[in-house]
Amino acid sequence: MAILENIRKRTTVLILIIGMALFAFVISGIFTSNDLGGGKIGSAIGEINGEPISIDDFRQRVERISRRSGPTASSTQLVNSVWNQLERNTILDQQIADLGISIEQDQIMEVIKSSPGISQNPQFLDENGVFDDGLFRDFIAELKLSAPSQYQDWLQDEQSIIESARQQSYFNLIKAGMGTTLKEGELEYRLANDKVDIRYVRVPFSSIPDSAIVVTKSEIEAYINEHEADYKQEKSRDIRFVYFEEKPSEADETAIRESILSLLSDTVEYMEEQDTTDTIPGFRNTQDLAAFLDRNSDTKYDTIFKAQKDLPASFADSLMALEVGELFGPYRDGDMFKVSRMVDRKPNGSVKASHILISYAGALRANPEVTRTKEEAEVKAQEVLEASRKPNAVFAQLARDNSDGPSAPMGGDLGYFQEGVMTPKFNDFAFGNPVGYIGLVETEFGYHIVRVDDKQDIVQLADLTRTIEASEETINTLFTEATKFEMAATTEEKPFEDAAREGKYVIRPVNKIKAMDENLPGLSSQRSIVQWAFNEETEVGDIRRFNINTGYAVVQLTAKYNEGLMAVEDASATALPEIRKEKKAQQIMTENAGKSLEELATANNTIISNASALTVKTPTIPGAGREPAVVGTAFAMNEGDTSQLIKGETGVFLIELIKKEAAPAMENYATYARNLQSSNALRVNNAVYTALKNKAEIEDNRSVFY
Repeated sequence: MAILENIRKRTTVLILIIGMALFAFVISGIFTSNDLGGGKIGSAIGEINGEPISIDDFRQRVERISRRSGPTASSTQLVNSVWNQLERNTILDQQIADLGISIEQDQIMEVIKSSPGISQNPQFLDENGVFDDGLFRDFIAELKLSAPSQYQDWLQDEQSIIESARQQSYFNLIKAGMGTTLKEGELEYRLANDKVDIRYVRVPFSSIPDSAIVVTKSEIEAYINEHEADYKQEKSRDIRFVYFEEKPSEADETAIRESILSLLSDTVEYMEEQDTTDTIPGFRNTQDLAAFLDRNSDTKYDTIFKAQKDLPASFADSLMALEVGELFGPYRDGDMFKVSRMVDRKPNGSVKASHILISYAGALRANPEVTRTKEEAEVKAQEVLEASRKPNAVFAQLARDNSDGPSAPMGGDLGYFQEGVMTPKFNDFAFGNPVGYIGLVETEFGYHIVRVDDKQDIVQLADLTRTIEASEETINTLFTEATKFEMAATTEEKPFEDAAREGKYVIRPVNKIKAMDENLPGLSSQRSIVQWAFNEETEVGDIRRFNINTGYAVVQLTAKYNEGLMAVEDASATALPEIRKEKKAQQIMTENAGKSLEELATANNTIISNASALTVKTPTIPGAGREPAVVGTAFAMNEGDTSQLIKGETGVFLIELIKKEAAPAMENYATYARNLQSSNALRVNNAVYTALKNKAEIEDNRSVFY
């Protein structure tokens, strides 16, 4: 919540302003009103169980979350986030209201106190270090007077606290009714620990080719109707598109490369007013690199020294080998052509070191678990130093075993660093000693056993760069090609795919787009295309060209799917395999009725297999996979019995129970009962909300407004 984050980060004065806002429930009136500054006016963006969601209120929420989220989240992501939260809160609040669950101020205060950012803030603690409600109230009152916008943010945070507390009470009531008995605990124990051994024959469904099974359209339709829950679909669309990407041509790249080459050498310029010529230094000879690059480069002069690892990997060796004043390039680095000039070099300007930190109580950033004194730390550091200097010592292992520093899991490796990065004494030690040296240095963090692992030169380069981008001529040509393709596909009665084939363009399909989708594979964020596809006036087969950031997309709507049960054609991909499986099972069972294990194996060219220690909790049969029906049948049999033919997941089974082993009885099954209750309780929040949402009548009009 924004107000809580402010309390953590702001200065004392601002903390005082914000903090006083946090107990204004007495002042703000939030507990007696469900309205945060305005009724639900205007048109509705949706309706949940008959309760309209005001578009005005919705837009205010989106604007507020947009201010908090910054530029990283797209508008569609923010809209979806606000809708999901509103949908959840509305559905749950309707249930809570029906049950008459209310939240008192003392309960909300307990929720607020549970936030360390508030309860541990010095502004709200009395002289004994205890949270003071009065200081908190004053904080709210001052915020209301001094910072109205932040106070409004608090009202939203306050409402969120109330909703969270009410919902938690609701879920707690449900959890309280989810007790488990010792008998249920015993069953849980039995399901996990009772075991059976079986002999079995499996006739796999794959023994009958799919081509031998005929499935009619009416059978698919009947199957869909029998399994409605599996074949419900949301409103969606299929499209396909041809993408005309705005990218530089080979001619553009050649021209850009030539332009950067022309800047390397000096040029002679005629000065008409003086009737003289003047030599203009090129990149190779200019003495004012900053000014030259300001005029001629797409990037500014970077004076920072860099190690080899910081240079473009493919050219790092060549760049590091340059002498001062030498040039390298042009070379391509990402979407740029570059020419680099060596300006300066610092030998051994980057050091790689490893260390073992022995900290002590009171040292800077010491882990609270470290209780040794400074004297004890020094003694231990000397011991570790001696151990690290032994011929067979493994420094990395010593670091993992002894270091109190965050680099301990990496064997103490600190990587490469330049002058001034480390604390002064550590810095001087690392740069002042040769590679391989191990020694002890004391800093404000504790005692460091330091090993100098490597040293590298660092260099200062000046880069003359030009971005590789499409020329105006290339962009105009691309527009012409996209327009011609659009016209060919729409006005010449030529199928979309034929027009694409003639132009040698690639058609890319995107299926089952939802109304509030934003990102399309191959095109990234293209909300306008989605809106067009869902427009009621857009018909299947319609084609339209869209201008996008990186070019043009000519899009065709290829299918519409309405909310509800899938059509036979759409459901066939998943329904057909299941229907075939049913028919194959019937055929196998009819052809093999009454056969023994041996007869079944012989008739179907398979073998009798064994499986042992099978449990109901893990019904996996080696060589066959997960087969709960088969294992469950085995537990219902007596030793020595042979089952009837069983339709499993991967084939038809015939099993013989060899052994049934009951797990030893326990004196008490309370542990299993408690574990079962805990696992059930963990599922309550999501399971209850999902059930309520599935039964709710939700009208979602987001796509009309966004």
